[in-house]
Amino acid sequence: MKRAEKAIIKKDIRGITSNRRLFSALWIVPLALTVILPSIFVCAAHFAPDDPDVLALLELLPGAANTESVELAIAGIIFNYILPAFFLMIPIMTASVMAASAFVGEKEKHTLETLLYCPLSVKEIFRAKVLASFLLSMLVSLVSFAAMLTVLELEAVFLMGSPLLPGGGWVIVLFLLSPAVSLIAVTLIVRNSARAQSVEESQQSAVFLIIPVILLVVGQFAGVMILNVWILLGLSIVCALLAWILLQRAVKRFTYEMLLK
Repeated sequence: MKRAEKAIIKKDIRGITSNRRLFSALWIVPLALTVILPSIFVCAAHFAPDDPDVLALLELLPGAANTESVELAIAGIIFNYILPAFFLMIPIMTASVMAASAFVGEKEKHTLETLLYCPLSVKEIFRAKVLASFLLSMLVSLVSFAAMLTVLELEAVFLMGSPLLPGGGWVIVLFLLSPAVSLIAVTLIVRNSARAQSVEESQQSAVFLIIPVILLVVGQFAGVMILNVWILLGLSIVCALLAWILLQRAVKRFTYEMLLK
């Protein structure tokens, strides 16, 4: 990687971290999804473990019947089957904050011409913008997971007397599926940012990317489709291929004319 690309990445990340409004927006929703909401679920599992709908869902899961504690089984379902879907939403929401302003933000601040004078081709500038947003979204995802794991384990030990065991699906979600989804979202949003006339217009296009993930989360809660390791692995492969194709096509079609419209 060239020094100028690293400089663009550092500049974009610093531009987010130095802006209190954007930086707080970057963390509020992910932490609400991964700390506050799961805590409510775990407390509900502890104080109201006899809900018939949840018990019916327990019967669909292999090994759930062998669990001595119903509340631990419910907490395990929430932790290993429902919460992983949230980590597909977090990269998209993070990208909508940073990637949406990748190029249109430069236009609004009148720094686009200066950016184009740097010793990089327009395709290298595009890759640097994508990588900056991708790295930040992955950082937010990993920090959110660490915060969620710490809080849930403490709550499980305190309320139920036993820690929750992370399933193998978490490795796939955090290191395969979530990065692939993040790269898809970042590539599409950064490309749209070059065409948009304002940051708000660029962010509006990001809303449509999160709809499939919301449907997946709803399906998890309804028990329509339970994400096991093999489904997660299959989704990871499909999303990784799609991310690679989208990035290659976006880089190939990215031109100065697109930026200067």
